[in-house]
Amino acid sequence: MDILLYNPEIPPNTGNIARLCAATETNLHLVEPLGFSLEDRYLKRAGLDYWVHVKLKVWKNIEEYLENDGKGKRLVMTSARRGKPIHQFQFTAQDTLVFGAETKGLPPEITALSDAHLRIPTKNTVRSLNLSTCAGIVLYQGLAQTGQLDNWQE
Repeated sequence: MDILLYNPEIPPNTGNIARLCAATETNLHLVEPLGFSLEDRYLKRAGLDYWVHVKLKVWKNIEEYLENDGKGKRLVMTSARRGKPIHQFQFTAQDTLVFGAETKGLPPEITALSDAHLRIPTKNTVRSLNLSTCAGIVLYQGLAQTGQLDNWQE
């Protein structure tokens, strides 16, 4: 499983997701433009000293990702309001979990690239959850469902 952040804007969110990827040995893909520099101190701080364990690639656009590392992978689009509830969604080990920019989400031309859409159900008291929280929820659900957590040390 991979995580792809499409035009991420907030450095600490991306740093937290990088730490999540280090902890799970998940590839992290960032699609430009980024709302920050990869040298941003808040990005680095959120990722702590785990950056050496992050398998990070930056792509100029999503087509470049799809032609290379994304070849043969299913794109799983995430949304605050659209798609199948996460607990009813069927993951595969070859999924790329796609998350949009914090303020805009995924644009229609990106969501149109796949029929696989999911959402995390919430009560109506909030519009959406934090991006790094969503990435953790979705990734661990996918890893658990596909049996990839079964051999991890407790």
